[in-house]
Amino acid sequence: VLVYSGIFTIGFLAASLWNFWQVVQPQRLTISLTPKDYRLPAEALTIRTEEGLKLAAWFIPPKDGHHAPVVVLLHGYPAEKADMLPIAAALHPHFATLLMDLRSFGKSEGRLTTLGLRERRDVRRALDFLAGLGYTHVGVFGFSLGGALGIMTAAEDDRVRVVAAYAPFSDLKALGYDVYSRLWMLKYPLVELLVLWGRVFLGGDMTKPSPATTAERLSIPVLLIHSREDEQIPFRHAERLRRAWAKNPKAEFYFLDRGRHGQLPPDFEERIIKFFRTHLGVKPESSSGRSQRREGPRQQE
Repeated sequence: VLVYSGIFTIGFLAASLWNFWQVVQPQRLTISLTPKDYRLPAEALTIRTEEGLKLAAWFIPPKDGHHAPVVVLLHGYPAEKADMLPIAAALHPHFATLLMDLRSFGKSEGRLTTLGLRERRDVRRALDFLAGLGYTHVGVFGFSLGGALGIMTAAEDDRVRVVAAYAPFSDLKALGYDVYSRLWMLKYPLVELLVLWGRVFLGGDMTKPSPATTAERLSIPVLLIHSREDEQIPFRHAERLRRAWAKNPKAEFYFLDRGRHGQLPPDFEERIIKFFRTHLGVKPESSSGRSQRREGPRQQE
């Protein structure tokens, strides 16, 4: 019994470590779309992290050069900034936009994703870049992991005045339980081991703070979008975030009865544009129509 228990324990530890590296080193997804495909006048640029990593980004000025607020677009896991181009095209008549590849994704440097632990600081570096251009009031739209990052960054940096999040997770540890639900009771020690490996190799707890706990501190306008049929981020994550924003009178919720992870509803562009125009102070005369292309994010988590 002791021998078999020891073999099982060693095997379980090895499997958890292998699984950890699979999570933090996902295969890079390449999307062939470029700003030119949407006739967007993008400027390619580099944002440096605190550790000196180079993050690839596109800055798209507002249409016709008029003064407008800026919206930062954050992709999900394991996608890249090109996944946000359809949304950038929809926002272009009204806003400047910044699209960035998170570390270890797209064309950005970095061997590992930390699922928010270090990425929050990376987003703040992007805010520093925008502040250098005179943008001090910023909106953020994020999908999945990007939505979670937007929520957590807004709680830490008051330059973010508005947040829209589509299918974010409310708690990374809870998401781990969802992902490994087929393992029954073994999912609990497995997730705890993944957290432990994160402490060992990344130098911190990837699960803290969680979007749900930081959401409670937000009093700015927020928009949460989530499908009840989401197969990647279960709808209970949206319910937890809704409870966290119960005392925020500026919180808005758009819950879909149907739709897979990343599938955009027909009125998505209209709702997003209206939300940011209302809360970022865009004047009516600055609008001039919007893109009609409707392609949802293609990432899987």
